[in-house]
Amino acid sequence: MIDLVGKRFKLFAFSAVILLVCVVTLATSGLKMGIDFSSGSELALGFEEEVALDELREELSIIGYDNAIVQVTGEGDFLIRTFTLEAEEKASLEAALEERFGNLEELSFENVDPVIARQTARNAAIAVAAAAVGIMLYITWAFRRMPKPFHYGTCAIAALVHDLLIVIGIFAVLSIPMGLEVNLMFITGVLAVLGYSVNDTVVIFDRIRENRLNNPNSDFALIVNRSLVETMTRSLNTGVTTLVVILALLMFIGSTILNFAIIMFIGVLVGTYSSIFIAATLLIVWEKKEWKRFIPWLNRGEAKV
Repeated sequence: MIDLVGKRFKLFAFSAVILLVCVVTLATSGLKMGIDFSSGSELALGFEEEVALDELREELSIIGYDNAIVQVTGEGDFLIRTFTLEAEEKASLEAALEERFGNLEELSFENVDPVIARQTARNAAIAVAAAAVGIMLYITWAFRRMPKPFHYGTCAIAALVHDLLIVIGIFAVLSIPMGLEVNLMFITGVLAVLGYSVNDTVVIFDRIRENRLNNPNSDFALIVNRSLVETMTRSLNTGVTTLVVILALLMFIGSTILNFAIIMFIGVLVGTYSSIFIAATLLIVWEKKEWKRFIPWLNRGEAKV
């Protein structure tokens, strides 16, 4: 049988390196807040003649909008995000662009004030926190007949925190060259990743429960390893089929759900990994009280378990 849990601390070290890179990126570069979470204006424009993205950005810089964020939609139109525009400023901006690039059409225009932006950010944070607490309580209740059911809920949440930090960190890295912003589709993607990842984890935990009830005297690490081997094919097949759907969204759907698709793509990869190598193996660490092995210098001279 494949030994999936024997190298658990090497896998924890691998995750720690990825997490460190993601945390450093978030601390140094941060995330670009979209109009949903920061005050400003979003203007969608369509041009009669073909316009290059670089040329549009250059013109915006010339007329005083050098900090504007410009994205191309799937239909070839442009989304321009900038500071809050009054009616006269918007008209002046459109007139300058029309003079440079020819006839244009205003497809949509939206202003978001600071109060609404703050409320949206707060509600998004509450939604993510409530989902995490609900997941932990549900898993603890679902495994209430197992020894130490709280371990299952806590390990599932630890894996979810691992997933979210990596997903958001990679998104921050991608936002630099791609101009990605945090918007409501980003939050939707994060919540969907929570649901996907915990579903995979619960399937594995359920097999651990079944095998432990059938073999109460077996070593817990062996039970976990057997459960992972028995469910790994299912986890990988589910991940691959989900990724195919997400790739289709990335290829054929416009920029409206781009953030959602990117977050889901990263989340499915990371969630599949963490369900197998983080959530389940943390149960072994807790069961065998191996916490000192996370800090080698506290464990010098002690025999490995």
